[in-house]
Amino acid sequence: LEVATPPEFPKGHPGIWSPEHLYVASASVCLMTTFLAVAENSKLEFAHFQCKAKGKLEKVEGKFMITEIILEPKVQIKDEKERDRTEKILHKSESNCLISNSMKTKVTLEKIQIEVI
Repeated sequence: LEVATPPEFPKGHPGIWSPEHLYVASASVCLMTTFLAVAENSKLEFAHFQCKAKGKLEKVEGKFMITEIILEPKVQIKDEKERDRTEKILHKSESNCLISNSMKTKVTLEKIQIEVI
């Protein structure tokens, strides 16, 4: 895995994963893997899961830090009756995510999309 400083910083490189990308991605991937486990244990049938993730970089007390990670999950289900349960499982997954629970950074779910296909 090739990693470099992001292009926003001096001598940064575009198009290459940065530690900041990996940090934000770890919260997104953890939500996904936790959702997969909780959905399986809950016997929730779904067709597709994806999640966009954004990190908010700020200078706090003179130091750069990622102060918030916003996760935007999208789940496709086959039965409208499962919509509320799917949303509850997403929130349970967020609260049980090992990585997010280990971060000082605030991690929030926004723009939850549950589509019936």
